[in-house]
Amino acid sequence: MKLQALSNPVPPSILPDHIVFSAILKMMDRVFGGSAFGYTLLAVCLLLLQSLYLNFITVRHKLTPRNTYLPAFTYLLLTSIYPPFNYLSEPLLINFFTLGAMDMMLGFNQTSQPRKKIFNAGFILCIPALIQFPALGFVLLFILALVFLRSFNLGEWIVGGLGYFTPVYFFAGILFLADRFEVLRMLPQFGFSFPEQFNYKVYRTGVLSGLVLLLLTGSYAVRQLMPRATIFIRRGWLLVYCYLFVSLGVTVIAVSAVNAEWLIMMPALSLIISQSFYLEKSKRFSNFTFYFSLLLLIFSQLALNK
Repeated sequence: MKLQALSNPVPPSILPDHIVFSAILKMMDRVFGGSAFGYTLLAVCLLLLQSLYLNFITVRHKLTPRNTYLPAFTYLLLTSIYPPFNYLSEPLLINFFTLGAMDMMLGFNQTSQPRKKIFNAGFILCIPALIQFPALGFVLLFILALVFLRSFNLGEWIVGGLGYFTPVYFFAGILFLADRFEVLRMLPQFGFSFPEQFNYKVYRTGVLSGLVLLLLTGSYAVRQLMPRATIFIRRGWLLVYCYLFVSLGVTVIAVSAVNAEWLIMMPALSLIISQSFYLEKSKRFSNFTFYFSLLLLIFSQLALNK
């Protein structure tokens, strides 16, 4: 699935004033020395780690009826339909932090130390906004998690706010000590763009139609799961759908040097789509989803090679 990206490696690039990602790349250059293949291989390995972590989240919070590696498989498949997803980029790093925050937020309703988890989730969820400012929109996901998974407690909300703004405090302090405080005014950057490959009508129509169909099948499977699910699992899935819609909003206003913004949506999309593989009453349904997803992968890679 990743052969197309590895056979055409691309070195990471940054946009002006994206100082956090720029600093990360400067440190990495000491290891990779600007090697396009090295950076691409690293990105593919990071995607593999993300897929395994996504799978771990579904098992840990019992979002699936049984334990398999289907969520990981779905994530790897969806990130293979568009080559720039497999290159080192800001959205790739952002997904690590959003997945970590989701892992903590899904455990809000089953913990003996809620304030500790709330603080940590807020802290982690703020870091993507420092990497790419539109990721500030994920604060809405944090608020929804507190609303859906916790009864109202003013102290917990204050702790969550402190957790979210702590990275900003440290970041501003570092900039002040380095006499670069004016950088804070450069962080707000928004954009609106579709991947360059969407200019190809066949690719655009086929991929979008395929993803919408897979999303509908996954949503149908989730609906079938709900009558047998506990209240905690139902609320967890509600948060997953909130994750999907919030990440869609962040994606629309984000801008990436390699047009990989839509990668931000893939974890939530993978969680939902993978549920269609678990349907036990109709094997034809799950088999159709499996073979259709493979067909979508083959179609996308062939369409881009033309």
